[in-house]
Amino acid sequence: MCLVALAWKSHPRWRLFMAGNRDEFHARPTAALDRWPPPHGDVVAGRDLRSGGTWMGIGGSGRAAVITNVRDPRAASGGPSRGALVADYLGGAGTSAAGQIGQLAASAGDYAPFNLLLADADGCHYLGNHPPARQALAPGVHGMSNGALDAPWPKTRRLMAALEDWLARNDPPLDPLWAALADEWRPDDAELPATGIALPLERQLSAAFIRGRDYGTRASTVIAIDHDGHGFIAERRFGPEGVFLGHSRVDIAP
Repeated sequence: MCLVALAWKSHPRWRLFMAGNRDEFHARPTAALDRWPPPHGDVVAGRDLRSGGTWMGIGGSGRAAVITNVRDPRAASGGPSRGALVADYLGGAGTSAAGQIGQLAASAGDYAPFNLLLADADGCHYLGNHPPARQALAPGVHGMSNGALDAPWPKTRRLMAALEDWLARNDPPLDPLWAALADEWRPDDAELPATGIALPLERQLSAAFIRGRDYGTRASTVIAIDHDGHGFIAERRFGPEGVFLGHSRVDIAP
């Protein structure tokens, strides 16, 4: 994932609501959103077929998780699969979101830079390793891209505003959120974050939806979990140059 906005315990119906985009090279093999086969527990997510992990999904007992990379060309790359951090939590049993974050904190430095959010019925918890950071999220709307949690990047602010507007309505259709995830607006250069990459690439990556031949937005995902653990996960998939490839939705129950 490279962009996500989420509402945590700030809506009368939805305990957790997330909307985000995964940006990736189009050549990287990926499976569409679906229930994972045994022995992966109750995981429902898309799947990275190269490393076996995922970027955003749900698990049993109302669990949800999402990860983004942190953009810093000076940082070390390599290490274990970051997508496994999401998959292992969603497919596990018995460990709370807070407990899993506590266990991972000691080994977070072994991974390439990431931001990780894990949620269950009791809490939504953040762990980052570049720089090291850890916190329980307060109720409200939060956003995350390739910088720190709640860093005010223009595309993050726009997606958060779209989510806040959607939540203020009486359970409208998802169309406004899909439109926000498909937004190709780019800010002025003065508003761009400085992440250490060349300005033309910084401009290209500043849009919520990235349209490209080799690299771009591969999936848009929405997760909704109510206070009883019911909800759904939905995904829209895209190919090179933003060509629409398909849509999936899976309803969930506790």
